[in-house]
Amino acid sequence: MRYYLFLIQLLTVVCARAQQNAQQLTLKECYQLAKQGNTLVQQAQRSLESRQYSLQAENRSYYPKVDLLAGYNYLGKPLEINLQQVKDGVVNGSSTQSVNTANTVYQQITGQPLPQNVKDVIYNATKGIINTFYPDYNPELSKQSYFTAALALRQPIYLGGKISAAQQLAKTQVAAGEFNQQVVEKGLFFAISAQYLRILYLNTIIAHEEVIVESFKKNRDYATSLKDNQILPPYLLNWARVAYVQATNRYSNLTLEKENALLELNNLLGQPIETPIFIDDTLQYELKQLTVSGELQQLQNNPTYRLVENKTDLANVAVKAARSLALPNIFAIGSLNLYQKDLPVTIPPWLIGVEMQWNLFDGFQKYKRTKATKMLVEEARLAAVNTKSNLELRLRISMNKMKALQNDVASLDSARQQARLTTTLVTDRMQNQLSSVKDVNDALLQEEEMQKIYYTAVMGYYLGLAEYWNVVGTPEQFATYVDR
Repeated sequence: MRYYLFLIQLLTVVCARAQQNAQQLTLKECYQLAKQGNTLVQQAQRSLESRQYSLQAENRSYYPKVDLLAGYNYLGKPLEINLQQVKDGVVNGSSTQSVNTANTVYQQITGQPLPQNVKDVIYNATKGIINTFYPDYNPELSKQSYFTAALALRQPIYLGGKISAAQQLAKTQVAAGEFNQQVVEKGLFFAISAQYLRILYLNTIIAHEEVIVESFKKNRDYATSLKDNQILPPYLLNWARVAYVQATNRYSNLTLEKENALLELNNLLGQPIETPIFIDDTLQYELKQLTVSGELQQLQNNPTYRLVENKTDLANVAVKAARSLALPNIFAIGSLNLYQKDLPVTIPPWLIGVEMQWNLFDGFQKYKRTKATKMLVEEARLAAVNTKSNLELRLRISMNKMKALQNDVASLDSARQQARLTTTLVTDRMQNQLSSVKDVNDALLQEEEMQKIYYTAVMGYYLGLAEYWNVVGTPEQFATYVDR
């Protein structure tokens, strides 16, 4: 028993010192701290920033692309013109051309064509001369190895809507990132609300437990005095002592549970778990009037619903992108060789032009992809309908739970008042020796239990209220009902 008394005193001193160094936090302030420090929120913010940069990149898709191309080329065999392959054609053609020219000139002078024997002489003479001077090798068009360095330009002119589809996809991804960040924040706010309510509940129970412990202590002291006067048998004194020790143990456990709750709250806020915080408010029941009909229209503002609806937009953009694959691509192209030494004659120093790329057949791959994206649109639409239906269901369930807990709180409030009155009456009867110490212990236990049950119902009611605003999509509004 001395151990429990020492533990209670120690916990009291520790809590007092912690409260001196801690900061008093309202629920709204908890939301703000979590928004700045929680790692999940920061992760969602980084994801959104990444999507925004991707959108900026897609918005620059229409800009021309300029590349620096450089390389070293070694040919297995230098490029060359095979003159021997065309030798006969060149020789015969040139000889025939000489004969025709001479015949034309002679005919203009004399009016008569050249005799055949003269033509044969001219033809054979010309053929002999050409054969004499015709190269007997194949001239090279390039060296066997050479360097290249060029600037290449590629400007999109028409891509069949591919760029606009990519931009729309990036915009939709940014919207998805914004909704995802809201989902993370709203879910975190609801978790903080539940944890905050737990701390308020423990504050309330601990405050009442202090009174109960003091009552058990008075009952033990009174039993001790009766036993010393030989009015009370020893076993009843032992009963009172055991009841007091158990009460102190329950009090110390509640205090430790509150410490754990504060550690968990620090984790949700994104603070070091040892950061001192101080929350001394208690649960005070207050009936809140809410209506479902007006809130059903606001379910479309729920970030979870908007995130699912965004998937429908993504699927529609995917359909446009799939269709654009069947259209041609047209580019303006240009090239400027910066290093023109030893280049093959087949490579120009510069060029400009227009290039078209159009896939005419791919085994109906694009057609199947388009059908697949259309199915994704239908899937996303059904998911949005299902999500909205689930939100409506959760909203009505939370309202019904709150109504049921309203009835429980009303009946339990009466019961706990009766338990408190019973404890007072039994204590008075014991002092008049009309009841026993055990009767007082039993009454105190019943009062303690009724207080816990009552405030458990109150906490359940407020949890239902927090769930209500969470489903509507504004869980932070719950702080207006808790902060005072």
